[in-house]
Amino acid sequence: MFGRFWVSKRGNFAVATAVAMVPLMLGLAASIDLIGTSDDAAQLQNSLDAAGLAMGTKYQPGMSAADLRQLGQTFFTANMSAADAQELSGSLAAFQASASGDPSAYFITASSSISRPAFLAAMPAWQATRTASVKIKPGSQACVLALNQHADNAVNLQGSTNVAMAGCVIAANSDALDSVNRGGSAVVSAGCVSTVGRTQGLAPPNANLSCGAPLENQYASFDPLADVVPPAYTLCLPVPNGKTVTLSPGTYCDKTLSGQITLNPGSYIMRNVVIKPGGNGSLSGQGVTIFLMENSQLYINANEQVNLSPPTSGPYAGITIYQAHGNTQALTLNGGSGSLISGFIYAPDAAITYTGNSDMSAAGSCLRLVGDTVAMTGNSAVKSDCTAELGNREMYAGRMITLAK
Repeated sequence: MFGRFWVSKRGNFAVATAVAMVPLMLGLAASIDLIGTSDDAAQLQNSLDAAGLAMGTKYQPGMSAADLRQLGQTFFTANMSAADAQELSGSLAAFQASASGDPSAYFITASSSISRPAFLAAMPAWQATRTASVKIKPGSQACVLALNQHADNAVNLQGSTNVAMAGCVIAANSDALDSVNRGGSAVVSAGCVSTVGRTQGLAPPNANLSCGAPLENQYASFDPLADVVPPAYTLCLPVPNGKTVTLSPGTYCDKTLSGQITLNPGSYIMRNVVIKPGGNGSLSGQGVTIFLMENSQLYINANEQVNLSPPTSGPYAGITIYQAHGNTQALTLNGGSGSLISGFIYAPDAAITYTGNSDMSAAGSCLRLVGDTVAMTGNSAVKSDCTAELGNREMYAGRMITLAK
């Protein structure tokens, strides 16, 4: 019987067929795995691309690595929802995100992998790793920026204000319906207005915008001084007696400065200091940076004169007033006739009120106002190109986001 089987052509064919089927089955299984893995990898890439672009709309340079990864995972999860639970869990665990670059261009890189079980249980899982890179470039040059994300009237132009910012943008990160508001007889001329929310009162003849109409529902603008670190505290210096004082750079503590105040060039660290010149008082200093730390406050009234400019080189080039994060004291600059302020006026967690006048504008000063909110109630002319005078510091409105690869 066995002899007949071995000499049977049909038996030989059956054995040959069985042997031949092994590589064919392996090849078929590999093809199924390859096609499935390719589909999974395409989904992974699409999800990373979508997450990267979404991260670009929310990214701020001050974000920690953990915050950036959490932000990316939120968008990544939403786009990977079509994956099965096991694959999704593994891809979430493998998700990584990082940021690099500088204010001229930031890059966000997101990566992850996906593991697909093999068609044949005895075979190892198939792996695919993908990466997405997003480039974020700042938008147009800005002169005024309100950082608050939800405030009404985040930028408020009122009274008899005449604001002239040729080629420069007024920006607000607020999503309110009146994020940038113009009222009264105020007139504004600017390169454009850009806001995350909406605007009110910015129609001709009271608004003359080179871009035609305000840009609403835009991406948030970057904080231009987010990476600036104030100098370390030093020994508290004494303040001379009298109503006319000249101060040298250093740290001053727990004082009220009034009268005619002159600052020699350099950096001034104010700790719980109130700068309030008082009636007919003044505050002047060329090449100075004033750091309003802790609970310090600067208040310039209408009958007081202020004349300040920033250094043009060094770590604080272009910065005239820097109010520390967490200091919510209102910053008021209502300088009288003959006053002139240039440089960055920065109060990220406080309201800035700036009242210019025809003399204060100096036919276009290199002024940059960055506050939690910003109110302008007097005539001002602000230059758009101040690269040299502001030590190469720049400020932008909005952002442009593209896939780098």
